[in-house]
Amino acid sequence: MGKNRLEAFSDGVLAIIITIMVLELRAPRGDAFGALWPLLPTFVGYALSFIYIAIYWNNHHHMLHAARKVNGPILWANTHLLFWLSLVPFATAWMGSNNFAARPVALYGFVLLMAALAYYLLSQCLIHHHGRGSLLEAAVGADFKGKASIAIYASAILLSFANRWAGFALYWVVALIWLVPDRRIERILAREGAGEGGSRP
Repeated sequence: MGKNRLEAFSDGVLAIIITIMVLELRAPRGDAFGALWPLLPTFVGYALSFIYIAIYWNNHHHMLHAARKVNGPILWANTHLLFWLSLVPFATAWMGSNNFAARPVALYGFVLLMAALAYYLLSQCLIHHHGRGSLLEAAVGADFKGKASIAIYASAILLSFANRWAGFALYWVVALIWLVPDRRIERILAREGAGEGGSRP
């Protein structure tokens, strides 16, 4: 089956997730800049979560661009990913409203960990459906950053109970790792298009 409806549905859900998160940034009473200070924890959490949702949208878009078709297991794997991403606003709000206490920071990391595992599962379902040696398998590659992210999330969750700021800092480390442009899929698609005498849609 085609992938267009899956992409459109995913884009819509991710847009709603970002909308829900920004609604947590409620305008304070008063017009002094000092009135914004109590919102700082909420804003920092929002900024990090916005970056994460943007990273997932970017990589989800690239991975599905390399895919040609989907099936039932892929649809469920994608829904599984969206479930964990839909919990990001809740985890973000709880963490920000409690000034990054240990348990909310650990829960935030757990949601990120489960989203990362769900994304890995989705990628493997797509690769299995397209077959070994496919363009998609070449585009995803060894997925070193994905596997490293899972390990860092797990470490950050445990570290949060000993030092919440160190745990939270590790979440930023993973985000920064993914902010470095990864053009594997673009390069492979470009090579394939050049080999066929033109670019694919």
